[in-house]
Amino acid sequence: MSLNRITHTRSALTRIALLAFATSLSAFVPAQTSPAPTVKPTTAPAAVPPIKGIAHIAIRVKDIAASLAFYHKLGFDQAFANTGKDGVVSQSFIKLNDRQFIELYPLTDRDTQVGFLHLCFEGADLIAIHDYYVAESLTPISVRTAGAGNLLFTMKGLQQFAEPQNIEYTQYMPGSKHSNDFGQHLSPDRVGDKMTVVALAMQDPAAARTFYLNKLGFTPDPANPARLSLPGTTSEQVEIVPIDPLGRRSSIILESTNLDKAAAQLTRQQVEFQRASATNTDADGKSHTIDMISVTDPDGNIIRLQSAH
Repeated sequence: MSLNRITHTRSALTRIALLAFATSLSAFVPAQTSPAPTVKPTTAPAAVPPIKGIAHIAIRVKDIAASLAFYHKLGFDQAFANTGKDGVVSQSFIKLNDRQFIELYPLTDRDTQVGFLHLCFEGADLIAIHDYYVAESLTPISVRTAGAGNLLFTMKGLQQFAEPQNIEYTQYMPGSKHSNDFGQHLSPDRVGDKMTVVALAMQDPAAARTFYLNKLGFTPDPANPARLSLPGTTSEQVEIVPIDPLGRRSSIILESTNLDKAAAQLTRQQVEFQRASATNTDADGKSHTIDMISVTDPDGNIIRLQSAH
């Protein structure tokens, strides 16, 4: 074979080898025009920041003095009050414990409807709770400092009476009227120690339940479909009920460590009450007997006392 023919053959073999090598590389190096698809990591939906518990309910009453006298008979005293320029009480704070209150508002020429006004929840981080609800496409007002010195924001819920429900959230701050009253106005004669359930009479209970579950982060109670537990580790609940027969009256459950002592206090103070037992079945199918005392305030609001579990 001539030298020129040998050189030509070697060149051809070299080109074939280089082509094969390049082809083998293409199996490992993706083409620049077709990048490999990227898979975004999935993240679980954010959980609502925990709510520490029920802070207060607010009710409008015919006569604040008469209501104060009634609640005093139950062992609950006014911690502080707000007054107008005329010296008339515009808001009274009845203390159940250091973190829970019943707020009383008087009738006015503009506000003539007696009954339930709103429910307020206590949060550990009000900014975080506010931002969570904004992310849920709700429209809470901006967090502000309220008159008592605590952080506060409100938002509208679903239809309650003739208007949407007003929902409040607060965070107790150092130096506020509530914080400065810690450890005070706690009579040993209190018939209950903790507000555990607040009834919410709603125009559409099914829709309200869905709103609380899907938007506000509450969880269902397997033993009682009407009750929803607050986000977090608290055992406190709301009980969503139809407008009738409760109407605008408030209805709450207070936990009592000693129902016999509570009954004795009510008897001594000549407060009418009813005491009854009922059987309740929990989610595991176990039956429990619940002893309960029921009283009604001067405006028809219902206070039920239940033994602590």
